[in-house]
Amino acid sequence: MDHQHLSAPACAQISPGRRLVAAGIIRRRPDRTTTVRVTAAGVTGTIRKAVAR
Repeated sequence: MDHQHLSAPACAQISPGRRLVAAGIIRRRPDRTTTVRVTAAGVTGTIRKAVAR
């Protein structure tokens, strides 16, 4: 596999001896926080009310 020409940004590319275990996002809005995580086993997610800081 040519690791120099992947479509993912350089910070997300994986060295040849390693593999991606999970990926996800956290989106924070004034009223809620949404978290989504993807693994080989499936997808999980949560939506929570935002905590006042």
